[in-house]
Amino acid sequence: MKNSFSRRNFINTTATIGTGVCTQSILLSENKPSSEFPNINPKKKVIKTGFHTDVKYLKHLIGKGHPESPERLKAIHQQLKISGTAKLTTPIKAKIDPLPYISQVHSDEHIQRVKHAALDESICSTAVSGVLSAVNKVCSGELTNAFCAIRPPGHHAANNGPYGFCFYNNIAIAAKYAQSKFKLKKILTVDWDYHHGDGTEWAFYDDPSVLCFSTHALYAFPFSGSPNRTGVGKGKGFNINVALPRKATDKDIITAFKNKLIPAADKFKPDLILISAGFDSRKDDRLGDFKITDTGFEELTKIVMELAHKHCDSKIVSMLEGGYNTQGLALAVDTHIKALLKG
Repeated sequence: MKNSFSRRNFINTTATIGTGVCTQSILLSENKPSSEFPNINPKKKVIKTGFHTDVKYLKHLIGKGHPESPERLKAIHQQLKISGTAKLTTPIKAKIDPLPYISQVHSDEHIQRVKHAALDESICSTAVSGVLSAVNKVCSGELTNAFCAIRPPGHHAANNGPYGFCFYNNIAIAAKYAQSKFKLKKILTVDWDYHHGDGTEWAFYDDPSVLCFSTHALYAFPFSGSPNRTGVGKGKGFNINVALPRKATDKDIITAFKNKLIPAADKFKPDLILISAGFDSRKDDRLGDFKITDTGFEELTKIVMELAHKHCDSKIVSMLEGGYNTQGLALAVDTHIKALLKG
């Protein structure tokens, strides 16, 4: 039976409560050459994948029965523990003051709206801080890549207050932070969420320093993301929307990545890749009708990793967006992180 939930039903519901997880993690062991036969087992580059989360995110509540619930992260934590993936990652704590960087994307009016709408705005700002801390670790070379299991999501947030379950645009703020902190000239954002990242498009629509790539359902909330919207002014050509068909499959989305993303990224040559990892494009999601499997997400991750390896020393920071079938979400995240661990 079709679930009655829809994102449109919930976009004006913004009650939140707050406090803060640190999943137990350890570094990958390094393959060290034998002292007796140093040339037989040469030292290989160790892949270090960071993982950020915080118990505050479990306290973020919008309403009873709401699809964007703490159960999403609980399922992820449980799956990563059961599979052993959690032990292979490096924990990242939220340590960076996010406000100066939030202000680079959002207006004071928007920030005030978030403070009034959220019962605990610190949860929203901690999510930003966690993503910025991950960017800091990856861009400084401490980690190869990272995944951030955060709530609330962010890719719908613009300057109109909370919208589409989103408060601050985590990925847009992360891009601005990477540019200002590490002087990176080119950032690629990749969004495979079922819903179009309209807030991310808004943030960089006239900006040639950020290439935005998004696959999504054009017929679903927020009913934006037309392929005709390619940017404006100096940003013309740096916004790529790929509207996928109803019940899109692995083949559909992988073809879009191969035919649209790869050539654009090869021409752009990014210094860092950021992923809006929305898993509501997975099969059997409560708010989507795509049929993407975990194998499909693994392939998408590999494509992005190949681009990162080619252009930016494998630097990727991925952050959670949608995904509302909790078990399916957990399995997809586990698959995604396992692929990141392979470098």
